[in-house]
Amino acid sequence: MQAVANSIAERISSISVSSTMKVAAEADRLRAEGVDVVDFGAGEPDFPTPENIKQAAIRALEQNFTKYTPAGGTAELKKAVCERHALDFGTDYKPVECLITVGGKHVIFNLMQALINPGDEVVIPVPYWVTYKDVVNYAGGTCVFVETDEAKGFTLTASMVEPHLTPRTKMVIINSPSNPSGAVMDRAEFEQIYRLTSERGIYLMTDECYCKFLYDSEPFSIASLPGAKETVLVAGSLSKTYAMTGWRIGFGLVPAAVVTAMNKLQSHSTSNPTSISQKAAVEALRGPQESVGIMLAEYRKRRDFVVKRLRAIPGVKCAEPRGAFYAYPNLSVVLGKGKIPNTMELCDRLLAEARVAVVPGEAFGTEQHVRISYATSMGELERGLDRIHQFVVQNS
Repeated sequence: MQAVANSIAERISSISVSSTMKVAAEADRLRAEGVDVVDFGAGEPDFPTPENIKQAAIRALEQNFTKYTPAGGTAELKKAVCERHALDFGTDYKPVECLITVGGKHVIFNLMQALINPGDEVVIPVPYWVTYKDVVNYAGGTCVFVETDEAKGFTLTASMVEPHLTPRTKMVIINSPSNPSGAVMDRAEFEQIYRLTSERGIYLMTDECYCKFLYDSEPFSIASLPGAKETVLVAGSLSKTYAMTGWRIGFGLVPAAVVTAMNKLQSHSTSNPTSISQKAAVEALRGPQESVGIMLAEYRKRRDFVVKRLRAIPGVKCAEPRGAFYAYPNLSVVLGKGKIPNTMELCDRLLAEARVAVVPGEAFGTEQHVRISYATSMGELERGLDRIHQFVVQNS
């Protein structure tokens, strides 16, 4: 049989395998072989899904709610999303402006496919979540990166964004709190960026995946500003807020015409999000919210421990995360000058020699950092950071 020439579509070459997923897979492989790995790679809460949410899923099964739903999600869940966003942030979205997706990553992919044409520019602050670059590239868009200042906690300002806006700019992406740095947008600066984009007819996508995990400020959505719904695109997820990563429920709050376009795409790709997960999501949004505060308090304790412990390693710098559950230390002390050439190799060696899984900074657009998830137990944090400390001392 003759092989098919050039069988892989060219568009697949424009994207790479998710670095976070790659690290998780390698850590899982080693654990399956009996290796004692401390995993700081996973970007998911170590808390169980709250019991009331699990019980809602069980009830859905018992009531045989196991059939197809509308491709863009049930009316009940769309209404619950709009209600929760209104309660939390003072917005006034209607179900027609809501789409339910298979996780937060899915809504971002759908948005890019629905809105970005070849040559459109998308402004992305650095460091950025790994998927932004790839989904823009896949849509044929052009990524325009805005460097942030590590010495100032990787914060972003309107004056940093404005020089990068051109007649070809279609969208600006803001992720606050940030994955991987934990940086949080100053509200006044966020509002100024919104003014810059809205005046030019540019979409402003706000990735609110970690919006409830803030250590020294109150949750805020730029979509709550008067008139913001015309150009603001909210990408949301239940995964982190309610420890529901595996349930795969995300949502978009966007103009109705954009919902229609995204729904058209979704109807031919995934069809509907899982019916049972949607029932669980309704309970998550409408039920008790105490679990969010419990997780946040624990993350704050872990954040303080991790930052202090990292800064105790000779030569290591670490900006203090103001949100999410990641630390983004600078490990340049072991890089270059005949040492380890880059963070890709650094992470490979940390896993192979120290048995600690972290994600390389190259995946997020920087060259001297690694991402450490502290969504794990204090015992694992202590073990893993001891190993990193020893590795750095031996290699610097």
